[in-house]
Amino acid sequence: MRITRLITAALAAGFLLTTTACGADSADNAASESRGDSGGAPAVAPAQPNEQAAPAQGTQDQAQVAPAEGKNEPAQAPDLSVDQRSIIYTGSITLRVENVNEAAARTVGIAAGSGGFVGGDNRNSDNGGANATLTLRVPAGKFSGVVDQLAKLGKDGKEESREINTQDVTEETVDLDARIKVQQARVDSGRRLLGQAKSLNDLVMLEREVATRESDLASLEAKKRRLADLTALSTITVVLLSPAAQVGPPGDEPPGFLAGLRGGWNALLASLGVLVTVLGALLPWLIVVGVPVWLLIWALRRRRRTVVAPATASPQPAVAAAAGDD
Repeated sequence: MRITRLITAALAAGFLLTTTACGADSADNAASESRGDSGGAPAVAPAQPNEQAAPAQGTQDQAQVAPAEGKNEPAQAPDLSVDQRSIIYTGSITLRVENVNEAAARTVGIAAGSGGFVGGDNRNSDNGGANATLTLRVPAGKFSGVVDQLAKLGKDGKEESREINTQDVTEETVDLDARIKVQQARVDSGRRLLGQAKSLNDLVMLEREVATRESDLASLEAKKRRLADLTALSTITVVLLSPAAQVGPPGDEPPGFLAGLRGGWNALLASLGVLVTVLGALLPWLIVVGVPVWLLIWALRRRRRTVVAPATASPQPAVAAAAGDD
């Protein structure tokens, strides 16, 4: 009985100790929560009143000024600067020079000095005067400088004509980049599916699909390379004329009576030239075929005359005999 009481007293004492410990832990947690969410971090000394007021006032001023500044300004997409855009430069310049070959050599030197090259060289020399047409490919960044250098090659530093054209292909380039990225993802997806094919039919179908996607990707990449070439290297067409050469073809003359008369005369000469050419082509055939045919016709007509003449003269003796009988 005594032992039972001792055990009961010990259990009651343990229960009281456990309850007291739990209450202390709850009080500590509540105190920590009341200090903030810093997880029991030590409290920081409050800042000076001036230090608190300055940031608050600055923040308030920014909040008031920012809406006022952007209130009437509509949202706009950022514009790309010129050096970030894809632009194709093309130009042509016509120069009258004393010596066409010498000016052409200097033109080639200007192109090579700018880091470019000659894409075409066509030179002619006739009674009307020598001329040359050169196609230059130069870096786009040096396009204007090269054109100015070429203009100084003209006689007395003058040029006959100049034409500069630009084409902005930035949107097309961006679109190609996006399409290439999407098409590359499609090709990669098709290749993954091709590696997971379980049957022969699936394998053949996936191979055909992957080949089609790769072909489309190659076409897009070729277009991108073409645009990159045109934007990286500009094209300049240089026309060099000797002092006696014409600036343009005869068709560029202004309309008028003299121009019409000259055109009609040229058309008549051209027609006569064609007629003489046709007659010259037919003359051998006329000699080889026409002469025998004419001889045959002449022989037949002569023979007919020979046959008709006796037939007409034969009735005369019969008529004479009949008159004698009478």
